[in-house]
Amino acid sequence: MAIVEVSVVPLGTGDTSLSKYVAGCQKILAEEKDIHYQLTPMGSIIEGELDVIFDIIKKLHQLPFNNEAQRVYTNIKIDDRRDKKATMYQKLESVASKL
Repeated sequence: MAIVEVSVVPLGTGDTSLSKYVAGCQKILAEEKDIHYQLTPMGSIIEGELDVIFDIIKKLHQLPFNNEAQRVYTNIKIDDRRDKKATMYQKLESVASKL
């Protein structure tokens, strides 16, 4: 189980607003069955099997090109823990319990 943060930034669109691209990415994530995800102000958190997530990231990265972006910058952070199961909610609870 991996937890991945991804942000997809289209460039060369002629507009500074990104919300239509973010909405398109959220639609892609909503169609996926084998993951959990959460939108944040700066990207999306995806939880699931790493190979599945990589396939989804390819779709997210391609979306702006399909909508006439000339360049796409995608940033990915991966937390791939193999000693025990970790979820995005468990990570937040772990921090909260120490406050």
